[in-house]
Amino acid sequence: MKTEKIYSAGIDIGTSTTKMVVSSFLLKNVAGVTHVPRIEIIEKTVLHQSPIIKTPFINKEIIDMEKIEQFIFQQYQLAQISPADISTGAIIITGESATKENASEVVHAISDTAGHFLVATAGPDLEGIIAAKGAGTLQQSKNTAKVIANIDIGGGTANIAVMQFGEVIGTCTLHVGGRLIEFHNGMVQSISPPIMKLMEKWSKPLKVGDSAEDVRVIQLIQEMVDIVTMTLSGQLTDEQHPLLLGHLPTWDKPVEAVVFSGGVAACIYENECTNRQYDDIGEKLAKSLFQHEQLQSFLWLKPEETARATVTGAGTQTTEISGATIQVDAEVLPLKNVPVFNCHMDTNSKEFDNTVKTAVERADALFSIQENRSPFALYFSQSPYLSFQDVHALCQAILKHLATRSSKEMPIIIVIQSDYAKVIGQTIRAINQTVPIICIDQIKVETGDYIDIGEVLPSGVVPVVVKTLAFHSK
Repeated sequence: MKTEKIYSAGIDIGTSTTKMVVSSFLLKNVAGVTHVPRIEIIEKTVLHQSPIIKTPFINKEIIDMEKIEQFIFQQYQLAQISPADISTGAIIITGESATKENASEVVHAISDTAGHFLVATAGPDLEGIIAAKGAGTLQQSKNTAKVIANIDIGGGTANIAVMQFGEVIGTCTLHVGGRLIEFHNGMVQSISPPIMKLMEKWSKPLKVGDSAEDVRVIQLIQEMVDIVTMTLSGQLTDEQHPLLLGHLPTWDKPVEAVVFSGGVAACIYENECTNRQYDDIGEKLAKSLFQHEQLQSFLWLKPEETARATVTGAGTQTTEISGATIQVDAEVLPLKNVPVFNCHMDTNSKEFDNTVKTAVERADALFSIQENRSPFALYFSQSPYLSFQDVHALCQAILKHLATRSSKEMPIIIVIQSDYAKVIGQTIRAINQTVPIICIDQIKVETGDYIDIGEVLPSGVVPVVVKTLAFHSK
């Protein structure tokens, strides 16, 4: 069976650091001769890892696009790969960088000049899930019933994703990170806005120019560690807490085990900090987390990757063909890089309205950046047996929560593992003739995957490329 070699790049632009990985993937069609092609990555080789650089900014609101492009092209030269050779990859822009004025301009400019990319501007929830996959925690959780929290701590944020049985069951993001207080020549050089807000109740807040050894620095680090602990143990209930970024924790089971990833985790597990001079609180934060008594009550697991849980690109893992029983509006195809959200249907309750409503809200929180809604596909993996009434109720729930926002640019996209697509698509069409809809089946995906849906083939099916963010491990 023939194999094919492709080159992939992964670029990660974070709040405080930017890094890049160039890899080669060996692809093979693992399906039999008479079957639908199923292309999988059978081998990943990291060809080049960039140094981790400080993310360049022109000012506090604008990312320095030119410097990032220079950095990327320099890495291509070092890897001895031309951008034209890159056939797949991912640019992920995360943390506070994702909220900068020119964030989407930066990623799209890079993807236009630097190869064929899946572009994901990851908000904090999606960032937490990507980090959990990169650290190997999501994979670890597939083999255990334990509820595991992956806490990814970078320069500006701690992104928490909680999982069980390989499924993400909740997320939360905190303003906790290594660069929230920075030093220069033994003095405090900068204090981030969330930390300033935290100190509003203090009679004598820490200020720029104070000594780096000031006791209040330790006090602030202690507050950061306390909020991480409160969040993990279900005690964070204050929606207005200055260190909470976005919503309160969304998981409903007690966390049993913890895994730390990100730059600060390199200090926790690898003692890397002792070899380098950091001019920020990262090292002290790592130490405080490691020594915190209440945190020690959780089971500590090791990540496969810490600071370098970097995406190696979007592995075009599977090219699938939809089932023949589908309903699609051909004029909205092809679609590229549509993120997927798994909508879990309880096989017993059939509470469709609430299930769809929750899934749409969570998908919006994951994939939208600063109120800009993005199209996404709702994936129904375990559909119970559906009677005609059930199908009608499910379709009404889908229309109720998605129809008002749909357009040619944002069609309703439904992916179903079983073969209900035609009946669901046609029922939606019967209830509402105008809403653009893509309803496909016999495809297996998971939250955080991206899909390309091609144009309708003469046989009436559509090709679907499922792209999973691929990570390298050591």
